[in-house]
Amino acid sequence: MGGPPEGAGPHCGPGYHGGVLKYLTAYSPTLQAKVQTLVDEGRLAEVLRARYGGVHDVRSDAALYDYTLELKNRHLRNASPVSKVAYDNKLKVIQHALGTHTTVSRVQGTKLKAKREIRIASLFRQTPPEFLKMIVVHELAHLKEREHDKAFYALCEHMEPAYHQIEFDLRMYLTQLDLSDEPVFTA
Repeated sequence: MGGPPEGAGPHCGPGYHGGVLKYLTAYSPTLQAKVQTLVDEGRLAEVLRARYGGVHDVRSDAALYDYTLELKNRHLRNASPVSKVAYDNKLKVIQHALGTHTTVSRVQGTKLKAKREIRIASLFRQTPPEFLKMIVVHELAHLKEREHDKAFYALCEHMEPAYHQIEFDLRMYLTQLDLSDEPVFTA
């Protein structure tokens, strides 16, 4: 599966290109036309609900940390440890990102200690489990691969075989959120 062009993730940079389909500009005109038809017919939310159903129950930072660690231990046992995982209310608005991974360096005595942190945009508290898994997988992949290249996306697909389809559907969800304040998914 080819996936989006390098660096095209909705959670990795501004991604704003204007228009209703600003999250889908990296995709083919054919796919954009199909989504535009769903938007024009007012059926985008309906299609997403039919495909995904309800929301996950990973609501707290502690539950998100446990969820992330379970995925890391299953797929990336030898990767750097993660010291903090949390939902972040400011991510999408301030950084135009849906998730971040950072390394925080601190001096402890004569040693420099590096800690890895993952932050996930709060909008993922009310999404289907597949969307949460996709963004967590994306941020975990950065523990091993810094750049959005073939190796990075191969690692994402290793952890979530439907990664590219879910990312596309997440982009449709973000489009729907821009169009309406009505919740798409309910608990």
